[in-house]
Amino acid sequence: MRRRFQSKSYDEINITPLMDTVFFLLIIFMITAPLLEYSIDVSPPKMNASEMKPDEYSRVINVKKNGDIEFEKKIMNPARLIARLRELKASPDGGRIKIFLRADKDLLYGSVIQVMKDVKNAGFTDISLITEVDK
Repeated sequence: MRRRFQSKSYDEINITPLMDTVFFLLIIFMITAPLLEYSIDVSPPKMNASEMKPDEYSRVINVKKNGDIEFEKKIMNPARLIARLRELKASPDGGRIKIFLRADKDLLYGSVIQVMKDVKNAGFTDISLITEVDK
């Protein structure tokens, strides 16, 4: 007797629907991922830290609005700043020196970061930023 429906074994797996789903999810992810980054509402904290008193080991680097770097009451270019900071780091009290960075609020962010890199290249890893007290 012959059966009406033959059971046929499949030796191939059709992955077309799976690939369609994966590509669809990939496209959705590619479209939404950049939007998520820019939709984050960031509110930086208010400055409420206690005032830090300078001591004999404190050194302040000032970056003016026009980009001039002032250190030890002298205008310096980045190369001279690095050289002077390396001299300070090599001094006997070099390990105790604290670097403070004060930059004009209208200065470009990249300029401040570049000065921080220069300080780090001179051997100082602990850099504090000076801000105004929030009123």
